[in-house]
Amino acid sequence: MSWGTELWDQFDNLEKHTQWGIDILEKYIKFVKERTEIELSYAKQLRNLSKKYQPKKNSKEEEEYKYTACKAFLSTLNEMNDYAGQHEVISENMTSQITVDLMRYVQELKQERKSNFHDGRKAQQHIETCWKQLESSKRRFERDCKEADRAQQYFEKMDADINVTKADVEKARQQAQLRHQMAEDSKAEYSSILQRFNQEQWEYYHTHIPNIFQKIQEMEERRIVRIGESMKTYAEVDRQVIPIIGKCLDGIVKAAESIDQKNDSQLVVEAYKSGFEPPGDIEFEDYTQPMKRTVSENSLSSAKEGKPELKFGGKSRGKLWPFIKKNKLMSLLTSPHQPPPPPPASASPSAVPNGPQSPKQQKEPLSHRFNEFMTSKPKIHCFRSLKRGGATPEDFSNLPPEQRRKKLQQKVDELNKEIQKETDQRDAITKMKDVYLKNPQMGDPASLDHKLAEATQNIEKLRLETQKFEAWLAEVEGRLPARSDQARRQSGLYDGQTHQTVTNCAQDRESPDGSYTEEQSQESELKVLATDFDDEFDDEEPLPAIGTCKALYTFEGQNEGTISVVEGEMLSVIEEDKGDGWTRIRRNEDEEGYVPTSYVEVYLDKNAKGAKTYI
Repeated sequence: MSWGTELWDQFDNLEKHTQWGIDILEKYIKFVKERTEIELSYAKQLRNLSKKYQPKKNSKEEEEYKYTACKAFLSTLNEMNDYAGQHEVISENMTSQITVDLMRYVQELKQERKSNFHDGRKAQQHIETCWKQLESSKRRFERDCKEADRAQQYFEKMDADINVTKADVEKARQQAQLRHQMAEDSKAEYSSILQRFNQEQWEYYHTHIPNIFQKIQEMEERRIVRIGESMKTYAEVDRQVIPIIGKCLDGIVKAAESIDQKNDSQLVVEAYKSGFEPPGDIEFEDYTQPMKRTVSENSLSSAKEGKPELKFGGKSRGKLWPFIKKNKLMSLLTSPHQPPPPPPASASPSAVPNGPQSPKQQKEPLSHRFNEFMTSKPKIHCFRSLKRGGATPEDFSNLPPEQRRKKLQQKVDELNKEIQKETDQRDAITKMKDVYLKNPQMGDPASLDHKLAEATQNIEKLRLETQKFEAWLAEVEGRLPARSDQARRQSGLYDGQTHQTVTNCAQDRESPDGSYTEEQSQESELKVLATDFDDEFDDEEPLPAIGTCKALYTFEGQNEGTISVVEGEMLSVIEEDKGDGWTRIRRNEDEEGYVPTSYVEVYLDKNAKGAKTYI
């Protein structure tokens, strides 16, 4: 089957068909190009999705990825990132192996098609020219024959007419012969042109056109084969990445299978375990026996020792504070539980213009103090400072034992890494110094002495720091005795205050005569309110200063809530005397407490709300 023999007369249709074939090829190229764009867009969206859910560095999310479920999710995100990379590979391979190749082939195909049809048109024009020559010679031969017949008829007519001269007859005869000769010449020319045209026409339909159409047929068949090969390549490009995509999916499955719920549960225990023991049973409190006390200056401490002690949980009362947070509230609502000491005997009334209140003064009920706390916004600010003791302690003593142990261990590990880093740096400097000593032209060894000394000093500092944290760690783990008083003061916790604070939560502040001013119902109400509102106060700022004061005498603050001052020291006033003889002051923004009002000279800010000046 050949287009040259079967379609010898379908030149125009073949031209249209081959153009349609090129259009189909260009359409397929456009299809593949759009597919590559989709693959790139899909890969980009997958990468953005994976990046969106990646944990942020140095954030709480990063700490959550210690759990196996979160690790599996992180592995899934990484596998999805690799999965997106395979779609980018698909796009790149389709572009390089199909799109670019076919676009170049289309240009070559257009040039070949143009050349073949140009040769076909040239052959057509040649045969048309031969045909025109044949027609022209044929018309001339026909015309000469007709003229020869007319000349012959005219001669015969003149020869038969007796009235015509002989000369006219001879002239007619010569004219007839001339026309006959011209007809013969035209006949010979027409015959020659006809033979040549037939030869050209045979060659045109049996040689030229078949050859040209054969080239066009081969060109079209190559186009069809090429588009088929491109389709195979299209499938192979996808098939090549299937194993890698399968590995990505296998990685996701493997990550899912690595999830260990028991391990995650253990991590939760390690993260939040406090190390405290659960509270014991709460003992029955008998209020049927009224408690009566007499007031005297020397009987306050003895009355405390002899009175029946109100207990929240018997032996376990010291363990209640991690769960009952109201001790913070009580420490705010109540100033020290003793009347302020009188100033030194040498003080004159003029030196102490704001002397202590009468020891017989009755303290206001706890409910009044709580109401005042609830309606006074500035008082809320002191909770965080009371809880944290100003700033986070260096020894993490504000944390439960187990969490503190973990933090200390983490700090020790970090310091050991820093020591190793500094040690490596020192060793490198030492080696460089040795090289300089052996080869002075490379550098001055003395120039490294300063760096070497600095590195050694840093190592020593880090080692001392490490020993300090290791001592705290050993204390937590029970290898050393209990913490010193200084460590207790730094901790800001309730280690030495638990018993007294919890007991004070069950009763109101004592008046100077030792009597109680609150009923059990008020205690219960306070317990609920303090627990409910405690968390709201944790994030409040410290109380603002409402003035300044100057210490008139040295005061040793040994009781809970008090602060030591030195004569002549200037401090900030954050709470006025509420009638109980105590004024609340602050030192250096992180140390605050109560001092006797008669021991200080107060200068309140005139712009402060309700400010009064003690002169």
